[in-house]
Amino acid sequence: AAMADGEDEELVLSPAQLLLSLEQAWLNEKFAPELLESKPEIIECVVEQLDHMEANLKRAKRGDLKVSVHHMEIERIRYVLSSYLRCRLVKIEKFFPHILEKEKSRADGEPSILSPEEFAFAKEYMANTETHLKNVALKHMPPNLQKVSLLKSVPKPNLDSFVFLRVLERQENILVEPETDEQREYAITLEEGSQHLIRYKTVAPLVASGAVQLI
Repeated sequence: AAMADGEDEELVLSPAQLLLSLEQAWLNEKFAPELLESKPEIIECVVEQLDHMEANLKRAKRGDLKVSVHHMEIERIRYVLSSYLRCRLVKIEKFFPHILEKEKSRADGEPSILSPEEFAFAKEYMANTETHLKNVALKHMPPNLQKVSLLKSVPKPNLDSFVFLRVLERQENILVEPETDEQREYAITLEEGSQHLIRYKTVAPLVASGAVQLI
């Protein structure tokens, strides 16, 4: 499978590496309090891989043990893929005004946190929410109270929540805020293979770069 990056180069991944990338994205999305960067290349390649596997399965002899093993593998991949996409939709429904605001203020060249389909879904969800609010509640209120800011009324993702992680690449001088009266910052080293419980916003850039894996 091939994944295109921002410079139109293609990174060729083996099926095993592709599935590992999907599982890493899935676990990070499950455990991160905010919506993470969209991974449309991984999704596209996984769907292609599933199509290829199913085509091979149709050509295989019935009763072959390999058939049932491959069938189980296809089901497992489908489960991870659907769980990953569902997890993202749940976050979009929960935090839609903040996600759309972040997408609007995104700099050119900065990766999008929404796929085109997710962006369309988020905009429609916001429009439907606003229409529902107007029809059900706001029209019965005084004119000066008929405007509502969804950005203010919908809770933001809690970036201060704590997450478990495993370190994939050694990191030095990671600044952590201790829970003390002084709130002094101190630096720690995250050793490769080590596991930690850390405030999410401290390691959010490391999750994005793939240096750590949420677990």
